[in-house]
Formats: sequence, C-alpha cells, structure tokens
Amino acid sequence: MESSMVAYSCSSTPLSRGSEPQLMSRPSLASPARIPSITSRQSAKASSIYGESLRTWPKSVARRMVSARKASRSISTLVTKCELGDSLEEFLAKSTNNKNLSRLLVCMGEAIRTIAFKVRTASCGATSCINTFGDEQLAVDLIANKLLFESLRYSHFCKYACSEENPEPEDMGGPVEGGFSVAFDPLDGSSIVDTNFTVGTIFGVWPGDKLTGVTGRDQVAAAMGIYGPRTTYVLALKDAPGTHEFLLMDEGKWQHVKDTTEIGEGKLFSPGNLRATFDNPEYEKLINYYVSEKYTLRYTGGMVPDVNQIIVKEKGIFTNVISPTSKAKLRLLFEVAPLGMLVEKAGGYSSDGKQSVLDKVISFVDERTQVAYGSKNEIIRFEETLYGSSRLNVPVGATLKA
Repeated sequence: MESSMVAYSCSSTPLSRGSEPQLMSRPSLASPARIPSITSRQSAKASSIYGESLRTWPKSVARRMVSARKASRSISTLVTKCELGDSLEEFLAKSTNNKNLSRLLVCMGEAIRTIAFKVRTASCGATSCINTFGDEQLAVDLIANKLLFESLRYSHFCKYACSEENPEPEDMGGPVEGGFSVAFDPLDGSSIVDTNFTVGTIFGVWPGDKLTGVTGRDQVAAAMGIYGPRTTYVLALKDAPGTHEFLLMDEGKWQHVKDTTEIGEGKLFSPGNLRATFDNPEYEKLINYYVSEKYTLRYTGGMVPDVNQIIVKEKGIFTNVISPTSKAKLRLLFEVAPLGMLVEKAGGYSSDGKQSVLDKVISFVDERTQVAYGSKNEIIRFEETLYGSSRLNVPVGATLKA
C-alpha cells in the first residue's frame, strides 16, 4: 500500500478507503496543466470534519497536483474566454491567474453545496445561543457557520475570517502575502427557513489580513450561495467582467449557466424596512411612486433572493431605508459590501443615499447602513427622492463614479 500525504480536497462527501469519490469538485484548482483524477485504484483516506470529510490523497497524486500548480504560475495572461457550460474550476482557470483565490472560491463552493443539503434537512428550532449582536441563533445558522469556517481553514489561503455569528476575526492559518481575509453571513434569512422561503450565504474576500479600514471596492471577490428551488453560486471577481451564476447539478458539480453584465430599466421593486415610511416622508414618497407607477412588487423578506432577482432579471431595485425610529440593520462588512460588488459587477449601481456602498470605509465589523441596489435610473430616483440630488446626474463629459 502506498503511503499517503495530506493534500486536502474541500469535498463534503464521506469516502471509505478504495471507494470512488462522488459529488465533489476536484481537489485542486483547474489549470492548463491536467490534474489527475482519483480512481478506485488509488486510495483516498477520509478525515472527519463536523460529520463530513476532507480527503487525504495518495502521495503520488498529491505530488502531481503540486507540479500542476507550479506549471500554472508561468502563465501570465488569460487567453481563453469563459463560456456558459463551464464548470466552476474551468471558469476560474479562464478568469483569473490567482490560483490561491481560485482555491478559496472552490472550497467555499463546496461549503455552499453542503449547506444546501443541511438547509433541507437540519433543525430550524432555536438554540439557547445569542450571538454578539444580540440576534438569536438557529441550529441551521450554527451548522452553516461551522462549515464555512472549516472550508476557509482547509483552503490554506485564508488568513483571517469572521462572520455575523463570530464577528471577531479568527486566524485561519493562511499567509498574509498571497492570502485573503473573508467576512460572511452564513445564512441570511435563516428565520424564514421553516417557511421554506429562499435563503442564502453571503461573503466578501479581501486581500491580505485586513477586514476593517478597507472599503467594499477593495474586495477581490464576492459571492452568494442561494438555497431555493435551485441551488446556485453567484460570484464576481475584481479583475473579470460580469457577475456569474453557477447551478448545482444533480451530480454535485457547479455549472456556469448565466453571466450578467448589464442591469437595465424595469418596473420591479423590493422595498425593505417599510416601517421606516412611518417617520421618513421621503421614503414614503418613494414607495408611493412605485405603487402609483404600477411597479411589480417582488419582496420575500430575504435579502439574498431579493438582490439576486435584480441580477437574474437584469432590472429592478431593492431598498432598505432608515428613519428616526427605525435604525439600520444591514451590516456593511458581512452583507452590504459583498452584495454591492455583485450588483455593480453585473452592471448595476448601489447607494447609501449619497455614495456607492463600495466607497464606504468599513470602520468596525458591526457598522450598519441603509442601502439601495438597482439600475442607474432607479438609483438616481432613490438618491434624488431621499436627498434632493444624485451624484449620478453629472454633466456630459464629467467623470461618473459608480
């Protein structure tokens, strides 16, 4: 029997020795050099994480994986166009030369795949836990939170990570140089899981070891996992155009099914925090405009599906506005900035009323803000109605800041 060395895959399907791997992405990143697959002739030893498994690959396979990664570093430019139908690994190989980032995004994709199963089967009952922000934690929240931390740790390229459930950055063991820090909301909308509404995971990826003193525009990637009738993984990369949707197929692979590069105009609105209309007359005026103009109301109470529909339908607006008695609830680091990157890379705009949410400095992890996402004209209307003018209404020839 050949000796083994550790070369982790971020799969969540337990394997017994000598069994065929199933429902998993490849253990290392797709690259121009072919990475060998594991067959039943090559053993894969299971290593347990929270009832799931990471794999310990045979030494010969691990050695070839390392060689393939080294070979890929010599490629300085991307010459292949991403195509619908590509796997997640194929898409990343074509979209970025940063193999460390690709590895991290593949691992997060594996966590999202596992969370999708857990959401369908886990308890929705409340635990006795209250997180640092005073929110009641549900059992399914804690499962998602643990799986995401584990996936980041085993990506080997995450330096620090924090979540809404664990807001203090935790050292994941990755490097500062060439590594990343990740902030995530493990299960946005978990309170509506028991009603079988769509919920999701949100995360943003920043280079190095900083998660405060940075802006959303500093992100190198952002993504959300969406758990509904379909499970999708929607991501955007700083250096690649568009926002891209991957569908979880029956065999457990992520397949590229849509790219969005333009958010057009259309009468579709998702108005959050409507209680603010009680003492925010400008917000009330905006909502009345949508109703009088016969906009279609599409609001689920879950931020992930409500923002995702703007990207998928390529039109519409999402709003969540504050008032003197209804304070901001949405967190800039964990939710607002990552979703802002997804919307703006898709060709849309974001706003806190006066500027893009991507330009707001994240001063502390619990910083909160009001927000709107949508098409250009809808964001102009949002800013003008709430504050009398819009930064997007600029003279011809002037520089427009998203």
